[in-house]
Amino acid sequence: MYSYTWDKETGGLLLNSTNLVFSKEPRPVYYKELDILGFDKYWTYEKDDTYPYMWAEAGNYIYKGRLIAKINGGNIYNAPKIEIIEDPEPNNKSLEFVDVEKMVEKNKDFLSALEKDTIKKVYNKYKEYKDRVDVFYVAFSGGKDSIVLFDIVQKAIPHNSFYTIFANTDMEFPTTIDEVAKISDFCKNHDIEFIEAKSHLSSDESWQLFGPPARKVRWCCTVHKTAPVINKLSEILNNKKVKSVMITGVRRDESQARSAYKDFSVGEKLPGQYSFHPILEWNSAELYLYIYKYNLSINYAYKCGFNRVGCIMCPNSSEKHEYIKINCFKDLTNKYIDKIISTSSKDLSGDNAKKFIECGGWKTRYSGRELNFTTFDKYSYEETKDFHIFTIQSLKNTWKEWYKTIGDIQIFTETNCILEYKNEYRKCYITVENEDTIFKIENFGRTKNTIEFISLFKAILAKSQYCINCGTCIAECPNKNISMTKTTVSISNNCTRCHLCLKILNGCLYYNSIKRRDTMNIAKGIDRYLSVGVNYNWIREYMKEFLYEPGNRKTDSMFTFLNDAGITQKRKITDFGQFIKNQGIDNEKIWALLLCNLAYSPAFHWYIKNITFDNKFDENSLSYQLGEDVSKKVKNDFWNGFKIILTTNEYFQKIGFGIPDVDIKQLSSGDKRIKMNSLTRHSWLNPDPIVILYALYKFAENCGQYYQFTLSRLLDHNTDSNGISPTEIFGIDRDTMEKLLQGLAIQYPEYISVSFTHDLDSIILREDKTSKDILGLF
Repeated sequence: MYSYTWDKETGGLLLNSTNLVFSKEPRPVYYKELDILGFDKYWTYEKDDTYPYMWAEAGNYIYKGRLIAKINGGNIYNAPKIEIIEDPEPNNKSLEFVDVEKMVEKNKDFLSALEKDTIKKVYNKYKEYKDRVDVFYVAFSGGKDSIVLFDIVQKAIPHNSFYTIFANTDMEFPTTIDEVAKISDFCKNHDIEFIEAKSHLSSDESWQLFGPPARKVRWCCTVHKTAPVINKLSEILNNKKVKSVMITGVRRDESQARSAYKDFSVGEKLPGQYSFHPILEWNSAELYLYIYKYNLSINYAYKCGFNRVGCIMCPNSSEKHEYIKINCFKDLTNKYIDKIISTSSKDLSGDNAKKFIECGGWKTRYSGRELNFTTFDKYSYEETKDFHIFTIQSLKNTWKEWYKTIGDIQIFTETNCILEYKNEYRKCYITVENEDTIFKIENFGRTKNTIEFISLFKAILAKSQYCINCGTCIAECPNKNISMTKTTVSISNNCTRCHLCLKILNGCLYYNSIKRRDTMNIAKGIDRYLSVGVNYNWIREYMKEFLYEPGNRKTDSMFTFLNDAGITQKRKITDFGQFIKNQGIDNEKIWALLLCNLAYSPAFHWYIKNITFDNKFDENSLSYQLGEDVSKKVKNDFWNGFKIILTTNEYFQKIGFGIPDVDIKQLSSGDKRIKMNSLTRHSWLNPDPIVILYALYKFAENCGQYYQFTLSRLLDHNTDSNGISPTEIFGIDRDTMEKLLQGLAIQYPEYISVSFTHDLDSIILREDKTSKDILGLF
């Protein structure tokens, strides 16, 4: 909320009245972190963790207001490299503690105002909603945010008016369990109900069932946090339809995804549940000042160098944090490393296992193809002119129960039935061959009803064939019409057919994690730009007169790129190419427009689907992600091709498509040798609305002319689809996308209409318009 500056006198920081636009999330640095990272080789300090010695912003270390050191690189097995900028004290004099008491005193006015404002916010929200919901609860994680949040809430509202709930993932830092015990004792002594929610699956069981979580396969939070909490509340209150206000310590500065959060919303986490983030605007400087002011407990993990605490092995964890983890919690960390190695289908013999863990290859898993315990999918699908054909191995009768969430089954016999969905009736012919059951369902063509029906039918098959009773579906149902045992499922006749239980990734979290079918990860054609890539200057020269050819393989690569971008077809300029020439190639939004076309080419498609935002990828991590079925040459060509594409094209960098970290060496011949160490994708900070409208029409056209969809569908990047959402191409969050859509609907009602009401959203494009028509708006 407030900006801060460094205070040389106290060695701390000072808040000021300027609003903070961007926080580097400063954190105090204690001796333990200095020891772990190796600073004890350079500096002298007392081994006392009562007070911090300095502060850090990411990898920068600030002592008494001066930048004195930086760290870079590192991984789970290798410490980051230390760069000493200047000596903190002359003559190797021992480091001095931050004067915490004086720092707090200097900031008391700002802290007091911030505290009063937040307490008032909590009280007012409680007063407004206490008669409209069943329960308020603080989501306590044991981290600094929830420690401050808990203190604020217990000051703001009556102690008997809220619960404190800890979702025990069974993967917590030991230091977190210590903090939970302290808060539990406090609650007992102050008449606050403390609850621990836990999945019936241990982490050992879930990792063996689901496989290790990954950036694209994040089953862990739902299975071990969200579902257990909601189901526990239902159990305690003996109320299946619990309506709650979840009070969290979520803050905007924690991540890009959270920067778009609203401080109060409905359905952000679960349907019908309220999410309240009272400290959303706080930054870490204010958090630590508050903690020091009231002498609140600090999770010891922060003193070791973590800026966030969570699970021991998290796919979103940074390399530096992993190094600290294995130094602080060696046995626990190795326990999960062993699970990663033992469940992987990759060749991890010799040094391969260490390299796989070191480069984070396990984090990039996309499906069950990378697991050694999955061998086949339990159902398959194909489409003919007359039928949708599903082949299911060992069909379970629970599919009939799940079908209640879609529609009615009529005239059911062993060999046929009628499947109703939204008043359309499809004949279904059933045959059994050995252990396989084959459904042949009438094909009514690519109508909206058909597309929806097939998507939902796939989901119910996934549920019936794969359900392990993880509890996610029960938690997702807003009306709690689903009940389960280990062997049965029951859908109430009161089911409203909202389909929220079916919109879980691929219909079932377990199936989504272990599925073998992986259409989004096919690497065929990713080396189409060869190792020479496509230099931006070649495109620039060609667009002048449509004549330039850089020579040999470079020309082939350039025209492949131009064809993929829609500029040429069989090396002849297209109408779209002429449009680009008229607009001018030196233009950020034009390159964003080209990316909308390139997204449907094999190389760019794979890149967009697999290079996740705000994560650093090096050549090794990409190699593991591509898998062992892809040759080393193809991998090298892909890496080197995109090295040239990204390093020579500043416009791709401006829209965040790829920010390369490179070393450039000037050769005696005058040429430059470029080494790309890593690349990182970031969101397009200022997306152009017309480019987004163009991308929406491309999405619709590639989804079988499906011109009506939801924002939720655009934000769901795991659904098998030929269309690629602009949110996935450009990294646009829900809030920004909603504003863009509303603006487009106002300015271009002849192309798009939108509706966002009561958690329901609808986006409708004009079926008589095409993506080509959008070009006329530039």
